Amino acid sequence: MEKKDLRIVYMGTPDFAVEPLRKLVEGGYHIVGCITMPDKPAGRGHKIQFSPVKEYALANGIPLLQPEKLKDEAFQADLRAWNADLQIVVAFRMLPESVWNMPRLGTFNLHASLLPQYRGAAPINWAVINGEKETGVTTFFLTHDIDTGNIILQERVAIEETDNVGVVYDKLMTIGADLVTKTVDKILDGSISTTQQSQLYKDEADLKPAPKIFKETCKIDFNGEPRKIHNLVRGLSPYPAAWCELQDKNGGATAVKIFETEIIQSGANGAPGTFSFDKKNIDVNTSDGVLRIKSIQYPGKKRLTAEEFLRGFKMEEIEKFC
Repeated sequence: MEKKDLRIVYMGTPDFAVEPLRKLVEGGYHIVGCITMPDKPAGRGHKIQFSPVKEYALANGIPLLQPEKLKDEAFQADLRAWNADLQIVVAFRMLPESVWNMPRLGTFNLHASLLPQYRGAAPINWAVINGEKETGVTTFFLTHDIDTGNIILQERVAIEETDNVGVVYDKLMTIGADLVTKTVDKILDGSISTTQQSQLYKDEADLKPAPKIFKETCKIDFNGEPRKIHNLVRGLSPYPAAWCELQDKNGGATAVKIFETEIIQSGANGAPGTFSFDKKNIDVNTSDGVLRIKSIQYPGKKRLTAEEFLRGFKMEEIEKFC
């Protein structure tokens, strides 16, 4: 079978999913249709915004479906009419078996971790939050339980000390696009082999999860160790961003976002959350060290360096970070 004869349905929503789609199209594969999330209003004006995958599909004349419910019979009838040989899922939604089991060659997913580690909704964030030195991308066939199917291919990438989640996201987006193409190439030429995830670990207790990130997840606790706080900030920057409260001397508190920190010494100079500052730096005590705040955002304002922030904010009125 030639590339142009392999009928592929592609499912995805954010920009992370656009690069693999582009690689497949530019590589000569036949994308018979794309499935993406329904349009949603965004911003202050609640203007309807298309997903990046929808924008790419429209720009390249690829048929599109945007189902509200994946179990809807009308949607599944439209999907079946595309007569796909293979389905590919990148940053989309959990599929019902009636969808992932539809094509004759199956459905595979690109996951942004080295499975079986970091199964779940936020694998890139959690790898950085946990201080990992390495992560990667995995292609695997979908099955009943989320992120547990047989592994097809993996590609590793280093997480540098200075990387935040945005940097790692961009790295994985690039190598993930290549891995999707390599996976389809192997499926097409019949050279594919898979590995059961259960062969890669002895005890499920050894697996690190990657659950969805909530606001409470992003709250900084200065009673923690400086390295853990620093990694939390890295793992949430630039989005959704770690946050803490500035408690003023009158008992009020204002939530601020923290985007960048630096560990400047071991051993704290005071109680956790207390701080010192000069014209350029804000240094906050933790349980066992001092953390320098390098980038911060006050509500309704733009992100600023600590030096910029200090020019317009009266730190003398602040009691502590909490």
